[in-house]
Amino acid sequence: MTWASAPIVRIALLDDHAVVRYGLAGRLAEEPDFQVVGMFSSSKEMMAGLRMTPADILLIDYSLGSNDIDGLNLIRALRVHFPEGRILVSSSHYNPATIAMAMRAGARGFVGKSQELSELILAIRTVFVGRIYINDAMDAELSSMNGRDQLQYQGGDEPVSDSLIGNSELSPREREVLRCCLEGMSVTQIAEKFARSVKTISGQKQSAFRKLGVRSDNELFKIQHQLADL
Repeated sequence: MTWASAPIVRIALLDDHAVVRYGLAGRLAEEPDFQVVGMFSSSKEMMAGLRMTPADILLIDYSLGSNDIDGLNLIRALRVHFPEGRILVSSSHYNPATIAMAMRAGARGFVGKSQELSELILAIRTVFVGRIYINDAMDAELSSMNGRDQLQYQGGDEPVSDSLIGNSELSPREREVLRCCLEGMSVTQIAEKFARSVKTISGQKQSAFRKLGVRSDNELFKIQHQLADL
C-alpha cells in the first residue's frame, strides 16, 4: 500500500507558538495521507474547533501559555470530551518523568521537539493505527527506570468519567476527600462527615495533591475551573 492510497489521517494541531504551528502544518500537509483539519493556539480554541470538526490525531504541545491549562489536565480533558481522538504530544519537555506522566494520563505517543520531523510523521502514523509511539532510545531510558513497564496507558476505548478526580492513581478515599474539597468543605468538616480523624483526612488530601501535582487548594480550584471552561 502506498501512502497516496492510505486512509486520510485528520490532524488537529495545538501549539501556542505561531511559527511552530504554521511550520508543522505546512510540513504535515506535504504527506498525501495527512489532512490538517485545525490549528489552534490555546486549549479553548482546540476544544471549540474539535466540536465542529473532529480529528483522528490530536497533536498537542505539553506546555502552553501561563494562563492555559497544564499538559496533564489537557490530556485528561481531551480524553473525556473527545475519546475517539488519539493524543500525540510534541514537546521540548522530553524526559522520562514527563513522558511517563503524559502516557499515564492518556497520551498515545510522545515526540521531542528536538527530534527530526520524520520521527513525528512516523509517530502520527503509528498512533493512528492504534499503537503506542515512543522512540527506541527513550523507550530504553524508561525501561531502565522501570517506567515503561509500569505505565498504565489510559488511551483505550473507555474514557475516564472525570478528568480531575477520575485520575486512576487516586484511591477511592482520596477521591472522596477531593470531591468534598471542591465542594468547599474544610478538612475538619470532611473528618466529621466520614467519622475519621483530621490527621487521616489531611494525609489523604496531601497524598491526592501529590498524585495530581497540585500544591494548594487554590491550585486545585484553578485546575477545576480551567477544566470546566473547556
